[in-house]
Amino acid sequence: MSGRARAWGMARSLGMYYGVPFRAGRMRRFYSHVVEPGSLAFDVGAHAGNRVRAWRKLGARVVAVEPQPDFVRLLGLLYGRDPGVTIVPAALGRTPGEASLMISERTPTVTTMSSAFLDDVREDPGFSWVRWSEGTSVEVRTIQSLIEEHGEPGFVKVDVEGYEAEVLGGLTTPVRALSFEYLPATRAVADECLDRIGELGRYRFNRATGEQHRLVERRWLDAEGMRRVLADLPPDAPSGDVYAVRVSS
Repeated sequence: MSGRARAWGMARSLGMYYGVPFRAGRMRRFYSHVVEPGSLAFDVGAHAGNRVRAWRKLGARVVAVEPQPDFVRLLGLLYGRDPGVTIVPAALGRTPGEASLMISERTPTVTTMSSAFLDDVREDPGFSWVRWSEGTSVEVRTIQSLIEEHGEPGFVKVDVEGYEAEVLGGLTTPVRALSFEYLPATRAVADECLDRIGELGRYRFNRATGEQHRLVERRWLDAEGMRRVLADLPPDAPSGDVYAVRVSS
């Protein structure tokens, strides 16, 4: 790996997630509806840890899951001495084992384990300048194994660049709330995520775009409603996150 490219990628991520004024406070207000004091939250794809920071400010314990070695070290520097944060240096998937992680040194936010994601986004002009490595072997665990080890989370965030359905495939506990990233170029992944969440229980859905930290839909939708919303997005629409909250029976 190129040291200069890695340094650039780290600096880019730190600037993106820690360098924007007022974003931290807005993020805390946004997540306060699903992350409560004393609760447990899983940050799957923790990256530079800005959500870890927000959730700790809200009084939650955090399990931060990150497979990129550079960002595991960064998380250790930022939160390694915090007893309320557990850093898991691994990826998550449908089954435990090992898998190949394709790292983008200059744009590490789009590092992925999904070869289908790479095939899809290579046709997207917004990704034309992005390059990925041949792949680095990483440990793969499941969300369910983390639940067995750390307890049931009140909220799970999954942002793993096209591998979201595989991660949710390793979940069998219907958690209270969760989110997963969507990208118009990879609509099938969002459909799979909605299917899997529907298998776990009854949920209602909303979404947020980019790092705006505000809900887009005027009302919460059922799975089919959210599926239609995502299907109607233009190909050049920004990425975002779908939020799912379990409906009490």
